[in-house]
Amino acid sequence: MALRSTIYKAVLQIADMDRAYYAEHSLVIARHPSETDERMMTRLLAFALNAQDGLTFGRGLCIDDEPDLWCKDLTGAVQAWIEVGLPDEKWLRKACGRSKEVMLYAYGRTADSWWRNNGDRLARFDNLRVFRLEPAATVALAALAARSMQLQCNVQDGEVWMGSDAAIVRIVPEILHPVM
Repeated sequence: MALRSTIYKAVLQIADMDRAYYAEHSLVIARHPSETDERMMTRLLAFALNAQDGLTFGRGLCIDDEPDLWCKDLTGAVQAWIEVGLPDEKWLRKACGRSKEVMLYAYGRTADSWWRNNGDRLARFDNLRVFRLEPAATVALAALAARSMQLQCNVQDGEVWMGSDAAIVRIVPEILHPVM
C-alpha cells in the first residue's frame, strides 16, 4: 500500500514591499511522503515570493509534467513555472519552452556544484531566473514547519523575513541567472 501525502495548513500573510503585494493566503499543502520539511517550506517560500492571483501548487513530486508551483492564464497557457531544488537541465529546458517565465529556487549543500555543472547550459534561456538559497536559511525555515501554521513573510530590498510566533528566519536569495 502506498503512503499518502500529509496535509499541512498555513495562513500566510505577505507584505512584499519590492512588488507592492500585500495579501493573506489560506493554503493547503500536500507533503509527499518522500519530501522533507526543508523542501516543503522552500515551496512555501517560493509561493510567498511569487504570490499572485491564480498561483497554485502543482500536484506533487510524482507528477512528471507539473512544476512545484505554477500560474496559468484564462486560456490555460502557463505564465509562471516555479521549481525548487536542483532539477535536471532537460527539465528546465522543457519548462522554458512551455512557460512565459520560469523561476528556480536552488537550495541544499550541493546547490553550488549543481550551478557550476549546469549554469553554462542554462544561461541561454532568457525566460529563466535562478536563485540560490543559503543552506542554513532553508534548514532554519524547515524548523518553522507545523501541521497548522500562522506565518508572516516580509520582503524588502531583496531580503525576506519569514516568521511565526516561535521564530523568524532571514533569507537573502542570491540571483544566479540572469546575472545583473
